[in-house]
Amino acid sequence: MLKQRIITALLLVPVALCGFFLLEGGAFALFIGAMVTLGAWEWARLAGFAAQSVRVAYAVLVALLLAVLYQLPALAPWLLAVAVGWWLLAIGLVLSFPNGSRYWAGTPSKLLIGLLILLPAWQGLLLLKHWPLGNELILAVLVLVWSADIGAYFSGKAFGKRKLAPRVSPGKSWEGLCGGLLASLLLTLLVGLYRDWALAELALALLGAALVVLISVIGDLTESMFKRQAGLKDSSQLLPGHGGVLDRIDSLTAAVPVFAVLLWCVGWGAP
Repeated sequence: MLKQRIITALLLVPVALCGFFLLEGGAFALFIGAMVTLGAWEWARLAGFAAQSVRVAYAVLVALLLAVLYQLPALAPWLLAVAVGWWLLAIGLVLSFPNGSRYWAGTPSKLLIGLLILLPAWQGLLLLKHWPLGNELILAVLVLVWSADIGAYFSGKAFGKRKLAPRVSPGKSWEGLCGGLLASLLLTLLVGLYRDWALAELALALLGAALVVLISVIGDLTESMFKRQAGLKDSSQLLPGHGGVLDRIDSLTAAVPVFAVLLWCVGWGAP
């Protein structure tokens, strides 16, 4: 398993980095769209569809919706606003699981939720790419999520005792959450000091980093909740040793749109 994980990572990391940071315009949209479409194919399985024809049809639907969104950029603010509302609602769904599953257990609800998760993540990345310092912004949200994941892993291993959401993801602990949050905030603080941010800018950056990291945890737990309800360990086996695409991007599906909205709120980009 470890060998598989290492080989897969060695093959995929260069492709992912080149796609994120070297591609521009339509090529970038297609690259991110391909990942989101694969995620849609996996999501249809979480929604209860085993037949490949239905899973492919859902993936095609998502791809068509991405094409529409690309042609209608004016819809971006509305889509991201809906995404923020969805992730706030997801907090309650995660906390109430499994009792709250009665509100979304139906197949139509699951398919709709898949759209709420996948489409805004694509849209958020496109906006970040087109804004000033686009690659740096994408790197910032990636590093925030990765540093939180690494901090959570090591602090959870060392100190984890109190379960964060035992009915959803028994391996996560409050200690891990605090460790991941601390790691991301420390990194943000160091960047702010290095760039000589004013005190107000640093305070806003720390607050924003905390919100992004916390919502990224909800993204992770939300996918875990749907996998548990579906009786699945991984979203697929597309990535040997790593599970599926959704298993790799679940935190980012929540973090990216919220990160983009926060930047909008401080006047970074134009709606």
